[in-house]
Amino acid sequence: MSHQTLQPAGWAPPRGYANGIAARGRLVFVAGQVGWDAAGRFASDRFADQVRQALANVVAVLAEAGATPQHLVRLTWYVTHREEYLAELAAVGAAYREVIGRHYPTMSLVQVVALVEPRAKVEIEATAVIPDEPA
Repeated sequence: MSHQTLQPAGWAPPRGYANGIAARGRLVFVAGQVGWDAAGRFASDRFADQVRQALANVVAVLAEAGATPQHLVRLTWYVTHREEYLAELAAVGAAYREVIGRHYPTMSLVQVVALVEPRAKVEIEATAVIPDEPA
């Protein structure tokens, strides 16, 4: 893999994300994905369920470019309720590992007032890098 995790000397290791990643290759940008299915329907209003579906949607878009979760270099999460995220953190972590595995790219999480889709509790956008083919 042509990704290098960036961890400054002396810094405590982050839990569940990377402080930085350097990568070379084809860039793939995934628009914000919410927790609805392919038909645009929400199966659940539970935060962790919406996270699982939003991550599955990210993975589906990545697949269209020939990418996998291992190619992710950045995720940005927009949540409507920080407290709900924290209350379901164990279930969110389980959903993340179920869909993405134990690959932890750089991540940011931002609380927002609302998302465009009224039932959406989380929206996740992604950046991936597919390594260049050897010449």
